[in-house]
Amino acid sequence: MPDDRVLEKYNAYKLGWLHDSIHFIVLIIVLFVLFRFVIGFSVVGGDSMNPNLQNGDLVLYFRMEKEFLPGDVISIRVPSGDYYVKRVAAVGGDEVDLRGGRVYVNGEELDDEWAQGETLEESGAVIYPYKVREGNVFVLGDNRMVSMDSRRFGEVNLRQIRGKLLLRISRGGIQHVEDKTGPEQAEEAAGAAQTTE
Repeated sequence: MPDDRVLEKYNAYKLGWLHDSIHFIVLIIVLFVLFRFVIGFSVVGGDSMNPNLQNGDLVLYFRMEKEFLPGDVISIRVPSGDYYVKRVAAVGGDEVDLRGGRVYVNGEELDDEWAQGETLEESGAVIYPYKVREGNVFVLGDNRMVSMDSRRFGEVNLRQIRGKLLLRISRGGIQHVEDKTGPEQAEEAAGAAQTTE
């Protein structure tokens, strides 16, 4: 009889270890799927998004977002292979123009209160006025005087977008990344979505 109790204890120990191992493996699979297909992390490099995002900030982005509006902050991969965090200024079908240090989209001045400095033309792939092709976005950094953005490397294809930023993790703590879409822009986007459905 004592041997039976020892054997039962040994089997219970093995069964508990097996359950713990299965739970651990399931957790690893869930985390892999979550961070591979749903959520990603990026580190802000440089001062191009000052004052809203700082050099060294860790940002969390949502990979599943498929529709982007002016004002959305996104993580992108440019053709050189570098990764940038930028703000959407215009989407497919929009016409972008730069005049007097300001940005105009479809003939109206962009309400970009988050921008710092003048938005000047730069030598690169863009001649203004510039019509953004469907399936692409035109991006700008918030710190316009130092930003490497669509003024230099051109529009960004939706396939190059890694995701829309959700959270910023910095020395000041964790903060929600606001998309800065104005009420009139949100209304226009909602109206456009309803007319296309």
